[in-house]
Amino acid sequence: MIHTFDPQLYYHTMGNHPPVLTVHDGDTVITSTVDARGWDQNGESAAARGNPMTGPFYVEGAMPGDTLAIRFESITPNREWAWTTNMLAPTVIDPAVAATLPAADIVHWTVDLSQGVAYLKEPTPGLAQLKLPLRPFLGCFGVAPSKGQFISTATSGEYGGNMDYKGLVAGTTVYFPVSTEGALFYLGDGHALQGDGEIIGTGLEISMDVQFTVSVQKGKTISWPRGETDTHWFCIGNARPLDQALQHATTEMLRLLQEDCGLTSSEASLLMGQAVEYEIANMFNPAYSVVCKLPKAVLSSLVY
Repeated sequence: MIHTFDPQLYYHTMGNHPPVLTVHDGDTVITSTVDARGWDQNGESAAARGNPMTGPFYVEGAMPGDTLAIRFESITPNREWAWTTNMLAPTVIDPAVAATLPAADIVHWTVDLSQGVAYLKEPTPGLAQLKLPLRPFLGCFGVAPSKGQFISTATSGEYGGNMDYKGLVAGTTVYFPVSTEGALFYLGDGHALQGDGEIIGTGLEISMDVQFTVSVQKGKTISWPRGETDTHWFCIGNARPLDQALQHATTEMLRLLQEDCGLTSSEASLLMGQAVEYEIANMFNPAYSVVCKLPKAVLSSLVY
């Protein structure tokens, strides 16, 4: 079944809020999100700032201990402009240099969907010719956390949340550990484009039209978000300091290779040691995000 949902209410925490819609395994949802400041497709304020979320969507049959799979069929900006800040975050540069930088301002970008590029609306001379290819994705989405928690959409954890990983584009399937009945799936914080790490604290923040399909993997238990593209499997760890986020992501990949591919710890270590790839997804939020990846081409040679 295909559901079309027009959000009127947004949440700034992820938790056991009343569901806005009940869907079933295999259903597809067509909906929209506002940007991180709550501005909608018309540029009007539809919610308070701070990554307002569309949802939650109750997935019938999803229970604690299961895994919820979300396949993003399309993620499309629905207006012709985006905004960013214009100064590096103090967390990504030397403290002495950070102390010398001016306060950040908001700048606006033109988003040309027909050409598939973005450029500064009022460029300075040094960036007058700058045009960057669009790569839309969602910065914040996931399921309700465990233990009845309500957690701010500013951060992330085992349940997903504000991971700001630029690889979470259309065509990607993301897997979440289910901790509450119905999973309660949220989505928002659209970015038309962003570099690794979200090092200025924003991507090109924009509202989105989104289509996604849900499926429930009964009895499949994972500990951290996982994902799948045409070319890679990946796992996301969210924590601070950065090495702890890397440890979570690496541990989840080890589990994936042992549980899904049948490798021993030694076999998985040998494979990861020579083929693993890492991306720093976020270095701005309260929890940093690190992605541990393995190419499917490598895994295709395994016998399992």
